[in-house]
Amino acid sequence: MLAFSVFRILHICSGFLALLIFWIPLVTKKGRKVHRTVGWIYVWAMAIVSLSAFYMGAYRVLFDETAAHELISFSWFLIFISILSGATAWYGIRVLHFKQRKERHRHIFDLFVSSLLVGSGVGISLYGFSINSPLIAYFPLLGIFIGVLQLLYWLRKPSQRMHWYYEHFGGMIPCCIATVTAFTVFGAPRLLNIETTSIFLWFLPTILLVPVLIGFQIYYNNKFSKSF
Repeated sequence: MLAFSVFRILHICSGFLALLIFWIPLVTKKGRKVHRTVGWIYVWAMAIVSLSAFYMGAYRVLFDETAAHELISFSWFLIFISILSGATAWYGIRVLHFKQRKERHRHIFDLFVSSLLVGSGVGISLYGFSINSPLIAYFPLLGIFIGVLQLLYWLRKPSQRMHWYYEHFGGMIPCCIATVTAFTVFGAPRLLNIETTSIFLWFLPTILLVPVLIGFQIYYNNKFSKSF
């Protein structure tokens, strides 16, 4: 249990750090020092959050024989959130690394990460339906959608100018959604001593941040179009 306690502390500390700074790269000038520096801090914080969440969720599911059914179900959801946050952050960084590509992307690990997001989304969603949990049943549909878009991007030749710019947002903003959702579902109720929360609050980060993603897409599409 010592390892579990260590991972729990790392998860909480890194999660709060990510929650505090995730908005800074969104509002600062893209490509500048503040954006890059805080962005990398956020990525590393989310890497710790993702790995620690996966460990804790897997531990509860596989080794904790005393865990109640509700705790097991939320542990499965925690595993999915860890995959979603890790896969989106990874994608957001990797599209920058391969921004000069002209052909289809065949890197096996990138394809595996996106496929894992799709596969885990399908599995956890089916599990959610089997236990009649709206959160666990429907929220993974977001991960399936994002994972499919990632695979389509990797497996197609780039056809849009500054494609990597748009895809970077398409990776990092869903990662922010995972960050805020995890806090809404797990962190806030414990801090406020609330036993149950409305399902609307569970989906509120998605409702608020998806329009931000769309807004970025429209703004930069107009900006880059006018530069020609």
